Amino acid sequence: MGESRAVNQHSASASIDIRIVVPPIMRVLENSHPVQLIAESGGDWSAEQRLVVLSTMKRGFCVTLRMNTSDVEAWRLQTEQSGGITLSPVSDGYRLCTPRPGRYTLLLQHEFEASGNSAMQSLRWPVQTDISAI
Repeated sequence: MGESRAVNQHSASASIDIRIVVPPIMRVLENSHPVQLIAESGGDWSAEQRLVVLSTMKRGFCVTLRMNTSDVEAWRLQTEQSGGITLSPVSDGYRLCTPRPGRYTLLLQHEFEASGNSAMQSLRWPVQTDISAI
């Protein structure tokens, strides 16, 4: 609580500038997926990946998902694209971008087709996840 008093007809005044600086951070709070996938009846695999990211980056961030095995011939990725989130294929996988800071919970639905020469019943998690600021 502040008080000012006028003495000898002089007035007192003060000003204060408050500046709040939010440091740029990007933190992965969760990146959960099965470690091992078991083949479905047709020999293919499917799984859900849950990615929770907290970012204060002004222009958002992008997640690049890349295949890190040759045992997969085809890969499809789906997710809800609301709030400006975009998902686009790139030469070696997918790129998912957000337009602004915030906390994002991304549920990524993966479907993998086994390559013709693969008779594997199980598959170690085949996706590499990289995150970068825009």
